[in-house]
Amino acid sequence: MNLRHAGGLLFALISAVAVHAADLQAQLDAMAKEHKGKVALYAKNLKTGQTVQIDPDRPVKTASVIKLTILAEAFNEIKAGKRSLTDKVTLRKEDVVSGSGVLPFFDTPMTMTLKDALTQMVIESDNTATNLLIDLIGRKPVNDNIAAMGLKNTYLYKKIMRPAEPGVPPDQKQFGIGKTTAKEMAAVMESIERCDLKDQKLCSAMLYMLRNQQYRNCIPHYIETGDTSEEPSFIANKTGSLDDVRNDVAIVYSKAGPIIISAFTYENQDHSWNAENAGEMLIAHMAKAIVDAWSPEGLAKEMPKTAE
Repeated sequence: MNLRHAGGLLFALISAVAVHAADLQAQLDAMAKEHKGKVALYAKNLKTGQTVQIDPDRPVKTASVIKLTILAEAFNEIKAGKRSLTDKVTLRKEDVVSGSGVLPFFDTPMTMTLKDALTQMVIESDNTATNLLIDLIGRKPVNDNIAAMGLKNTYLYKKIMRPAEPGVPPDQKQFGIGKTTAKEMAAVMESIERCDLKDQKLCSAMLYMLRNQQYRNCIPHYIETGDTSEEPSFIANKTGSLDDVRNDVAIVYSKAGPIIISAFTYENQDHSWNAENAGEMLIAHMAKAIVDAWSPEGLAKEMPKTAE
């Protein structure tokens, strides 16, 4: 094969990839346009570097997705030797708040390990566990770690269903418990997958929690292939929901390599709390389109060795 012919084949391949990427972006844009609400999206193929995005730098309400930043800082402190997964955390009656989670149904006082509290915060999105962890770790260390990652529009403002403390930024009233952007929260997930902590055992512990996350109606909805009641999913994700908000941020372990999907819908007209919620269905369809385009063969059958 001469160099001219090889160059022509390479150009044709690059052109085909570019057209395919444009098709995916157009497909996602059309979905967002039809949605009765607003959308912020950032997705990245970690193997190829390809991205698709919709308003990725727009600050949005995190709802429970902000719990990812609490998880990250907790494990930073464990790595530093400041804490241990076996440390004890005590739940008192006055700590209990409503909303997602199972701890409100337990008798108090009760003692659990730090690992148990983190697990409850992630897999059940437990609000009571989250507040216990904010009390333990503190908002400032969480926000300092966010800033150290170079994130300019991500912030944890307050505990859940508790008033904001004096001195919080004035935009707290706009965003509630936390704010972020689709691109910045994707960076948090990518940092976990890349193991910036430089301790694979701890990174794998975070991923194990996220792979066992119980809310499967958004990103996993159309691409999940296994029974996650028996084996951890190949999708590590964290959701967040309010009446007019549906969010999901995930690492999708596909046969073509890991894919980050960070999807936020807000100002949604559909305020329903059922499996057909329009915001959740939009995220589900977008995730399927992304995975179909970047990994036509679907999810991986085993985890990468470095993420086990």
